[in-house]
Amino acid sequence: MENKKIALGCDHGGFNYKNKIIKYLEDKGYETIDVGTYTQESCDYPEIAHKVAKLVATKEAEKGILICGSGIGMSIAANKTKGIRAALCTETTSARLSREHNNSNILCMGERLIGETMALEIVETWLNTEFSGGRHQHRIDLIE
Repeated sequence: MENKKIALGCDHGGFNYKNKIIKYLEDKGYETIDVGTYTQESCDYPEIAHKVAKLVATKEAEKGILICGSGIGMSIAANKTKGIRAALCTETTSARLSREHNNSNILCMGERLIGETMALEIVETWLNTEFSGGRHQHRIDLIE
């Protein structure tokens, strides 16, 4: 059976979207693992990114989603973990390509840069796009 667990995390800049995305995912039948933050108090995004990355790298979660103000810091921090391919996506085309060509396993977004409707469309596209494999697998192997 497919692991439908999605680990999610945010800093204070992504707090509102994280909670909306969790509800959206649970309504679609996904099990979510919320690693925080749980308030809008300022916090350190690398700690959250590392928690989600570890869950994905150890296969305790199938995929991860990280949200901060811009998405940049989360993607940088998550990509420090071996086996993680975190992609910062700002629209559905980058979400689709990050899965098809790069087999991204963590989606990063910036709450301050994209609208809520677009964020949910990005999540939907990202989750429903399969890795193409083929010549792209060789490139993934080179990254690893």
